[in-house]
Amino acid sequence: MALRAGVAGGVLSTLAVAGAAGTANAAEPVTETIELPTLTADLSAQIAQSADATAQTADSYEARAQQDAAAVKAAKQAAQDQAEAKKKAEAKKKAEAEAKRKAAQERAARDSERTRLSTASAPSTGGGSSSGSSSEASTPSAPASGSVATVISFLKAQLGDAYVMGASGPNAWDCSSLVQAAFKQAGVDLPRVSQSQSTVGTEVGTSNLQVGDILYWGGKGSAYHVGVYIGGGQYLDAANPSKGVVIQDLSGYPASGAVRVL
Repeated sequence: MALRAGVAGGVLSTLAVAGAAGTANAAEPVTETIELPTLTADLSAQIAQSADATAQTADSYEARAQQDAAAVKAAKQAAQDQAEAKKKAEAKKKAEAEAKRKAAQERAARDSERTRLSTASAPSTGGGSSSGSSSEASTPSAPASGSVATVISFLKAQLGDAYVMGASGPNAWDCSSLVQAAFKQAGVDLPRVSQSQSTVGTEVGTSNLQVGDILYWGGKGSAYHVGVYIGGGQYLDAANPSKGVVIQDLSGYPASGAVRVL
């Protein structure tokens, strides 16, 4: 029994010591050392390259986005421009069609006026004797009242006709052929060219003009252009190829002289 008691006491003492040691070991903190990688020059270069690559990628995405936005904007602008061009083309087409229609109407009106004037003047020219006709050819006569209005009416009916050197109607004239044709409506036969037309009738000053006076530019007998005074400081003439038959202001192109045959 004493032996057992001694053994038991020894065992218990051993357990107590071990327990105390275990408690002490448990209370001591456990530490672990982690070794960090060393930052070398190669690793720094790799990190820098990676950062540059990331920045370049971001820049590329931004540039692509800007290009896409610009492409969308350009497409919208192109669509707008195309629609505007189409609208302008349609408007131009309509305007041209309207201009052609008006030109056709004006042409028809002028043709009708020419026919009326020719019919109206036929009795006065056809009813005269052969000797009267010969006299008219040599010296312009003084027609009946209203003949100036006939001349002006004929001239205005030709407005818009073309100017062609040497032409004598019905839709193209030069300056002297138009004057000759107009006065023929009133029974007055004038020479064909402007030089000769500047010498007929009675010379009048340009400050004493009357409607129906023949204006000339250049010297008397050597005039290079003629027209007819229609009043209000204006004259009507077959001006040139770019203008055709028009009404113009004397202030812009003063005449050298004038003759009166009516």
